[in-house]
Amino acid sequence: MDHETNAKHSVLERMLLDASAEPIGLPLSLLEDITNGFSHDRQIGSGGFAVVYKGILRNVTIAVKKLSKTLDIHEKQFNEEVSCLMKAKHKNIVRFLGYCSDTQGKMVDFEGKLVMADVRQRLLCFEYLPRGSLDKYITGSSCVLKWRECYQIIKEICEGLHYLHVERRIVHLDLKPTNILLDCNMVPKIADFGLSRRFCEKQSQILTAEVKGTLGYMAPEFVNSGQITFKSDIYSLGIIITEILTRQKGYRDVEDVLDIWKNRLQQESQRDIHLEQVRVCAEIAIECADYNPAKRPVTKHIINRLDETESTSRSTETSGSTSSVAQAEKESSEQHQWIPKVPGETSDETVEWRWAQF
Repeated sequence: MDHETNAKHSVLERMLLDASAEPIGLPLSLLEDITNGFSHDRQIGSGGFAVVYKGILRNVTIAVKKLSKTLDIHEKQFNEEVSCLMKAKHKNIVRFLGYCSDTQGKMVDFEGKLVMADVRQRLLCFEYLPRGSLDKYITGSSCVLKWRECYQIIKEICEGLHYLHVERRIVHLDLKPTNILLDCNMVPKIADFGLSRRFCEKQSQILTAEVKGTLGYMAPEFVNSGQITFKSDIYSLGIIITEILTRQKGYRDVEDVLDIWKNRLQQESQRDIHLEQVRVCAEIAIECADYNPAKRPVTKHIINRLDETESTSRSTETSGSTSSVAQAEKESSEQHQWIPKVPGETSDETVEWRWAQF
């Protein structure tokens, strides 16, 4: 390992211990070293545009995303992704650690002749999230999350998206369960900003001829006319919430969803409270996935509704608890009430009072 690689090795380890550290440029030699030359046994994920490897340092592990079709990557697109990642710092956004943009001349065979060509390597480094992506937990009959986990994941995805839209004016454009990673505490973190767009302060939409994304999660107006707005992500959010609730991308009405969860929550002590949360989340999902983008809610409205539901739930719990305590105190008071003896009566009343105490 050369001196530069060794120095960056130490810097990268220190970054993981310092949440305020800024992402940095990293040498290709370092990333090759910690991934064992991008070996197959270090591969932890892949998609149409990249392969993700586990990078092992001395004391920590990171994720190294190697963009696949390097010769076809537009430099502007790569720069846009890095720019979005460097600006996005939130507990529900995957932490970006660094990047590598390496170009080297290499002799290659072209139509029977050796020619010098630029071989480009574009890589991104992130915190390593051991629980993988959300899709593994919401598909298949054996992968059933408890309602508390489902609700918390839904709410924190909304909070991460709100941060992107309001604080950073970033439209993700590829929001889906495979791009939502979970840490060891099941905290969701939005990942993969390869298709993201940043809006200027007063900009509200973009029209593009390059319609890229994942069918089933792409908003209709984006697919049909290339229109990009913040509501494009809201549509994707609606589909994700639906999948968390039902393991499917759609349902007829809220009652269908409630029927599913009534069975799952039969043994829950707070069944009624949780069913109300299910109902609100199901309504939000339907609104988010409306064909008309104007009818879809903004992230602030969604979070407010979830907060109101939690406030109502807490009030119900407190009211129920207070009522139970009051009733118990009343019963205890009645049981321990002493009735004065009337002259001439026997002492049997004393026996009855003592019996009532037990």
